[in-house]
Amino acid sequence: MSLFDTRVPAVLLRTDRNPFHHGTLGAVRSLGRAGVDVHVVADCAHSPVRASRYVTGLHTPPPPGASPEDIAAALRRVAARLARPAVLIPMDDACAVAVARARTELAPAYLLPDQPGDLPARVADKAELAAVCASLDVPHPETLVPDGAAEAARAAWRLGLPVVAKWSRPWLVPPGGGLRSTVLVRSAREAGELYRRAEEAGSRLLLQAFLPPGADRDWFFHGYADRSGAVRAGGPGRKTRARPRGAGLTAVGRWTPNPRVQALAERVTAELGYRGVFDLDFRRCGTTGRYHLLDFNPRPGAQFRLFADTAGLDVVRALHLDLTHRPLPAGAPRPGRMFVVENYAPLSALRPARGERGGRELAWHARDDRAPGRALWALWGRHVGARLRDRALRGRGARPDAAAPARARVVRQGSAPAADRTGVSDRPEEDRAGRH
Repeated sequence: MSLFDTRVPAVLLRTDRNPFHHGTLGAVRSLGRAGVDVHVVADCAHSPVRASRYVTGLHTPPPPGASPEDIAAALRRVAARLARPAVLIPMDDACAVAVARARTELAPAYLLPDQPGDLPARVADKAELAAVCASLDVPHPETLVPDGAAEAARAAWRLGLPVVAKWSRPWLVPPGGGLRSTVLVRSAREAGELYRRAEEAGSRLLLQAFLPPGADRDWFFHGYADRSGAVRAGGPGRKTRARPRGAGLTAVGRWTPNPRVQALAERVTAELGYRGVFDLDFRRCGTTGRYHLLDFNPRPGAQFRLFADTAGLDVVRALHLDLTHRPLPAGAPRPGRMFVVENYAPLSALRPARGERGGRELAWHARDDRAPGRALWALWGRHVGARLRDRALRGRGARPDAAAPARARVVRQGSAPAADRTGVSDRPEEDRAGRH
């Protein structure tokens, strides 16, 4: 008999247009292998995700930048088609915030964790997170939120250049306008100029003290806070390869025991009363050794499958089991387990996995689901080729074709834009969540 209530389907929701969001495929496979019907509400037209054998149905998502009301309306349409309750899993911050605010409206069509509707918005907002960390006495880079361009310039001097500039709600940054969710600012003038684009960005600009990257400094913690608030599944991980090098999204991660990171994660979620899946990012200060919380993402991180224990439990499975009132199996951690994103770390993916403690999982390739891995390389090749052509055209002073900017915009959403964040930010995927 299955551990899972397979009568209850799962609905994965994502509004960003990133076709290479491997976290979505991870969730599809994790639940699909357990016998759960998985419906995806996301733009998968040019994504390897649509090729997975574990996708039960694909549904048209709201457009990028959709209002919370539009997202709720789209979910009601999907619920009418399913005609039975489903576990709803937002896969990006914008959807997590919208779903939490509409929780009462979406029930009972969807099963969701029971938590205050404003909490996901508080922790996902970068300026609000700084205030949360201060109230909990959790290490966080010194953060200033200027009220004008001149104050932004003064704040940059006060913090000490270079500084990290972030838009507090990165999911509101419009695609194609040249704005990045997180950048490294090297002059006071640059800080002032960036502030003047706040209306375009859709949220407040904040400036943060820069914690330099380095060996053994970038950590993350994925977990699931169950109905009682206990953190189940997941664990602490270390980023061993990133794109771009030295920072950016996790290309290779390793499950690495770290009691200090685990204790911080459990304390933060407990004191906030958080319920559901979460993904935290930390950077260890090279001077003090303290772990600073950089990001709190109220949804699964793109590399959540790194933390599949000996019972096969991960954070997405824990969510489905808990919300359907099924017991969670007691598995053991698998320290040393690796997670590799092939299109960002191809040499690591090709290296034989023999002798790796804890095993290894690839983001796209799987023996029981080969089609997404095959589709990846064709789609990735076209994507890289388009970007190279655009760069060549710009180098000659020519204007790229009209379709090329759209392809570039796709990569700046969800988790993928981390590759564009000038060596200061991290993940997917996941996520437009700026890290440094």
